[in-house]
This record gives sequence, C-alpha cells and structure tokens, in this order.
Amino acid sequence: MAFQLIFMFAILFFMVPSSNAYWPPSPGYWPSSKFKSMSFYKGFRNLWGPQHQSLDQHALTIWLDRTSGSGFKSVRPFRSGYFGASIKLHPGYTAGVITAFYLSNNEAHPGFHDEVDIEFLGTTFGKPYTLQTNVYIRGSGDGKIIGREMKFHLWFDPTKDFHHYAILWNPKEIIFLVDDVPIRRYPRKSDATFPLRPMWVYGSIWDASSWATEDGKYKADYRYQPFVARYTNFKASGCTAYAPLRCHPVSASPYRSGGLTRQQHFTMRWVQSHHMIYNYCRDIKRDHRLTPECWS
Repeated sequence: MAFQLIFMFAILFFMVPSSNAYWPPSPGYWPSSKFKSMSFYKGFRNLWGPQHQSLDQHALTIWLDRTSGSGFKSVRPFRSGYFGASIKLHPGYTAGVITAFYLSNNEAHPGFHDEVDIEFLGTTFGKPYTLQTNVYIRGSGDGKIIGREMKFHLWFDPTKDFHHYAILWNPKEIIFLVDDVPIRRYPRKSDATFPLRPMWVYGSIWDASSWATEDGKYKADYRYQPFVARYTNFKASGCTAYAPLRCHPVSASPYRSGGLTRQQHFTMRWVQSHHMIYNYCRDIKRDHRLTPECWS
C-alpha cells in the first residue's frame, strides 16, 4: 500500500507543471544595474495629453479615456545608449490599447523616420498581453513602412507588478531586454537596415483599435475606461546627440565591445523558443526582399 501511495505521488508530482517551468534561465549579467535611475522631470517632459498624466512618488501615471491618451518625451536626443523604465500595465479588458516605450526621430524626420519599439498590445479578458518589439528604418509616410516585428507572451503577468523593460542601442546592435533578460538582438547587417540618426525616448498610451488586438478584431471599449499605465525607474544613459565623438557606446554585456555573453545568448534563445509567438523573418506572407537581414 505504501509503495502504491509513493508511486501515485511520484506520478502526480511529474504531471503537475512547475510554476517556473517557463521561467527563463538566468542571463548571468544585469545591465540595468550599471545605469543610474533618474526622476521623470530630470530627463523627460510631457508631449501630449497633460491632463491625462500625473506624477506621484517618482512614478508617472498616464491614462487613456474616450477624450485622449497621453505621451512623454526625453529632453535630449541620443545617438546610442541604454533606455529603460519599469512599467505596470492595466488589467482586464484592454483590447485596442497600446502602451509603449520606444525610440524615434519622427518629429525631426516626419515621413522618413527611424523607430525602435517596445509596445504592449492590449487584450481581451483571460488572454495575455502581447509584447511587440519592432524596428523601422527611414520609414515612409505613405503606408509602406517596413516593420520588423517580433512578438512575445511574457512569463509573468505584467499587470501585477512593475517589471523593467529596456532597449540598448549602439552602432553595432539593438538589444531588447525584460528584467535584464535579453529577448531579441537586432544586429547591424548594413547601413540600409539599421537606424543611425539620433533619436529621442518616448512613452505613450493610445487607441490603436484598427490593428492592436488580433489585427483589429477587438476594439477599445470605453466602458472600461480609464486605461492606466504606470512608469517608474527611468533610465536614459549613453551618448547624446551633442556628446563628443569620443563618447563610447554602452554595452548590454560585460564586453565593452558589445554583444552578449554565451549565457545571455542561451537565455535569449530559450525565451524565443518558449515565449516568442511571431517572427517577421519566418512569415511566408512577407516580401523578404524588403528585409534582407532575414537571409543575409
């Protein structure tokens, strides 16, 4: 009888999934610890929707309702650097709503801009947020912007607590990180496929009902307004557009030359294997003549 109980317990033990079964392995290096946090007003300012923005104890709250969303922008443009913020997302029904943290020079080069995105695509009840990363290079304003989207379902609920999201951009690569876990590396394969002009850091919440949730199937429902996002632990460190040429670009690894360690690479591949839900390079519907980095 005792043997049968032990046998049954062993079966149940292996049948019940571990809560950490899909938690990434340690990257072994934590680049966020290398850059100082700043208060919101030290490095940023309101861009639009000031009446939908408030600051309390170093945390910035922005929200979207039927009348407006809100956005903010860094005071200075950068030509490389580490840019991060700890963000807590709105729970429940958020279809059609985009919460974003990104780099762009759209205001300096309207219709022909570069952009590096971290975007949280809102969702319906019971379904997880999608984190979308994207890179635009000299995009056109006529609807022919070539996106380079990679999408993920995170290994945690981003509405329960703050988590740190970051973009590291230097002349060799762009690395996207979540709680210091690298989830994507976009290397510079050519000047034509890499953003090289200075960019500002932005954050925003806005209505993108036409495409944000299941290609626009579900729209923003303002019965659930306001949709709220909270940002804190701001980091923006690197070479500004006005820094001398001797300013050395930052790195996401212990290597001053950039790149990732073997352990960071392993962790990134693990995340992409277990949590990535879309990769533009694997989309057979895309015209990959426009994205030569997919086959170069």
